[in-house]
Amino acid sequence: MPEIKQYTFNYQEVLEALIKKAGLHEGRWQLIMSFGLAGANMGPTPAELVPGAAVAVTSIGLQRATHDSPEVLTADAAIVNPASSAKRQPSVRSRRASPES
Repeated sequence: MPEIKQYTFNYQEVLEALIKKAGLHEGRWQLIMSFGLAGANMGPTPAELVPGAAVAVTSIGLQRATHDSPEVLTADAAIVNPASSAKRQPSVRSRRASPES
């Protein structure tokens, strides 16, 4: 079987993974990205240089969606990462033994 060298994720998969990573359990959320811009002389050879710009993603995050956020760009944390409703019972080991009479 060939070695896997690359994984790709679509927008919704990244959004859902970040909601889970942030531990969010309620509200509609959307991705935000910050960009950096740098100017440079660019070209395939020194003789073909032209002014250009490079754009880099400097951070990716989450922002609570507003009422007018496009539905396709949001995810509901209650659906993606529901809060655990089951209360844990203490294990037998963690219960204190009652004194013997």
